[in-house]
Amino acid sequence: MLRRIQPQGTAVIRSFWFVLRLVAAWAGVVLLAALLWSGLPWIGNWELPAVLFGFVTMGLVITGALSHIGRVRLIADRIDRTTLANRQRRQVEIPFEAGEAFDLVDAAIRELPGVEQIESARDSLQVKAKVRRPQTYGEYPLGRWNPLVWFGIPRNQVLATVAPAGDSGSVTVICEPESPAWSDLFRVDDGTNYENAEAITRAITRRIAERRRGEQAAAAQTATEKELTVAKLSLLHAQVEPHFLYNTLASAKLLTRSDPERAESMLGHLIQYLRHSLPRTDDAQSTLGEELERALAYLEILKIRMGPRLTLQVDVPDALRHTPLPPMMLQTLVENAIKHGLEPKTAGGTVWIRARRSDDIVSITVADDGDGFSAKTGGTGIGLKNVRERLQLLYDGAASLAVVANFPAGVAATISVPAASETVREARHG
Repeated sequence: MLRRIQPQGTAVIRSFWFVLRLVAAWAGVVLLAALLWSGLPWIGNWELPAVLFGFVTMGLVITGALSHIGRVRLIADRIDRTTLANRQRRQVEIPFEAGEAFDLVDAAIRELPGVEQIESARDSLQVKAKVRRPQTYGEYPLGRWNPLVWFGIPRNQVLATVAPAGDSGSVTVICEPESPAWSDLFRVDDGTNYENAEAITRAITRRIAERRRGEQAAAAQTATEKELTVAKLSLLHAQVEPHFLYNTLASAKLLTRSDPERAESMLGHLIQYLRHSLPRTDDAQSTLGEELERALAYLEILKIRMGPRLTLQVDVPDALRHTPLPPMMLQTLVENAIKHGLEPKTAGGTVWIRARRSDDIVSITVADDGDGFSAKTGGTGIGLKNVRERLQLLYDGAASLAVVANFPAGVAATISVPAASETVREARHG
């Protein structure tokens, strides 16, 4: 960052007029004191005390002004009307709503060295505080007899106000001496209010940066978790698909010798299943109709393998088949119903697939009348856990999975998703 270099001549001129202003104000005080002294009876003719008072006072005023200029140059690296002033004003824009901006400003003021008597009013979005003025160069010469300490109170004050502006807040910070404005004609603050204003501004900037870094870290962590979840789902799918294909092809090979027609039917359903499976990935968006066709092809293959042990009932209105649905989600529920419900049951059973709409929510239920929640067939729960994770990642809380016992036997799993496709796109790309 390039620093603006102030011309030396400009700094000298501003310093000269600053000292001259103080000298002129104190010259009036010295003249008034001399007039009062000369009017006193008996001792008024003795001019030496008045002369000494005038010279000492003007000497202290000039040295105090030069000390103030030197310290301001040291801490601000420039001399101008703003840096030399006893009263400082800052305007800071905070990219948070007013309540958060107020908390941030309140914390920044509380960190000031020497701060005391803090009055924090959250309803009116104001913070007031008193700040002890440090003795930057030790005690003043002559102590309480020094004329420079006769005007004003050696303490500063801070007033911060937050103005709401939609999703952000505009903060006005005022740092000034705890004395009337006329006292600035006679006294300097040695740059302490400039220090306080800059310190509050730095603290606000630092806290905003910390908040931004925290948000970026959280976003990066969320993205990483999503990538890990998608990778895990892809790996699981890659493990399941070959297993199913191997069993199906092995069954078709056996049927070609004993029952060619059933073998041909099985291969036809397998082609239908692959047509809906291979072109997509786990992170691509599908529809309920496409996923239903995949699930039906899968179930028809199993009907050939299981024979009369498997019965299928489907009740999905055509109007709901365009409902957006992540791929393989319906398939996971169907596979669970077969693997953990009907295959372990000697007599087999029925799988129901049903979809209904209520307001803006579409509920897809896969139920079976198998063994239900038994310890023997309960499985590891990885498939359902992955379904819940994907729903959370894709819909951000707008979708859910419920698994309950079916009556009189078996399990019913229901996925509830938004009916409008816009909801899904906003959730995935928001």
